[in-house]
Amino acid sequence: MISPEYAQLLARYNRWMNDKMYAASEQLSDAERKADRGAFFKSIHSTLNHLVWGDAMWLARFTKGTALERSMPTTPGNVDVHAEWDALKAARIKLDDELMIWAGSLDAVWLASDFSWYSGLTKSTRNGPAWQSVTHMFNHQTHHRGQVTTLLVQQKIDLGATDLIMLPQQSDISAA
Repeated sequence: MISPEYAQLLARYNRWMNDKMYAASEQLSDAERKADRGAFFKSIHSTLNHLVWGDAMWLARFTKGTALERSMPTTPGNVDVHAEWDALKAARIKLDDELMIWAGSLDAVWLASDFSWYSGLTKSTRNGPAWQSVTHMFNHQTHHRGQVTTLLVQQKIDLGATDLIMLPQQSDISAA
């Protein structure tokens, strides 16, 4: 089982990496971000859209929809929820804020509790410990950010350090 502190650490890591990923992606034109690069979700833009979609879906499940007031498709398909770059960036920032607040509210009792959610992908109700779904959400983020990192490196854009161990300490962030 994971602890609330672990989820809070991963929420901070998520925000840090998203900030780096979006800053790096801004070095490309909109057409370059949207170009089909042979990735699972085709483009950098669509992969980042998928991450926003996935995080929003998981956060809505975890909060019973109270933290999110947005309409999202129940399955990702190949549709970009945010077609425009500025809208996608704004959604990411807002979602990272919401994830930080949510992670800060976690307690060990909820993480250890049974958790049920409906999967649009499998069209079934899934069950398991809450901590396992939280772990999946953070792992999902890392998986797809790794894909975007590869696509950016292919465009000669280096994100720099991406390892969790390199996450700046809160005091380092405050001093910047």
